[in-house]
Amino acid sequence: MAESVAVEQGIAHEGAEMAGETTAHVEHHAEPALLGIAPPVAVVSASMIVLLAIAVWKGLPGMLTRGLDSQIAEIKAQLEEAKTLRAEAEALRKEYADKIANAEKDAAAMLEHARHEAEAIVAKAEKDTAEVITRREKMAQEKIAAAELAAVTDLRNKAAVAAAAAAKGLIAANHSADADKVLVDQAIAGI
Repeated sequence: MAESVAVEQGIAHEGAEMAGETTAHVEHHAEPALLGIAPPVAVVSASMIVLLAIAVWKGLPGMLTRGLDSQIAEIKAQLEEAKTLRAEAEALRKEYADKIANAEKDAAAMLEHARHEAEAIVAKAEKDTAEVITRREKMAQEKIAAAELAAVTDLRNKAAVAAAAAAKGLIAANHSADADKVLVDQAIAGI
């Protein structure tokens, strides 16, 4: 019987080689056991169950949840702080944007005010210049009138002196002392 099994194995082996297949010999080993009763899977499973039971008994899940809760609270506080900072930053950005807009408006208003002041100064200068020119013309006309009056007065004085000298000469040549006496007497009588 052993011979027939060996022959069958040899034939199967030769057929497999011809087909290009190789057969591996499967050997069965004995699995180790704890004290000969428990397979290794059971030992590892039991160890894990004991380890998990000790962790639950010592409060490991509670410590984990407290740690996670504290981290969650810290993250929430950081988020709230970030929201507050963002709101402050937005308020500052809006404030500075408003300041820039107001500064631009103020600059435009100042420029317009400066233009109006410049126009007012130019108009006042033109008015003052016209008044000065008018005063100077009036003063020149007054000086000319005064010079004319002085010239006419001087001419009259000279004419009067010349006329008096001529009259004196004529009277002296044409009238005598006796004729003057008669004229003086007539003038006194007429008074």
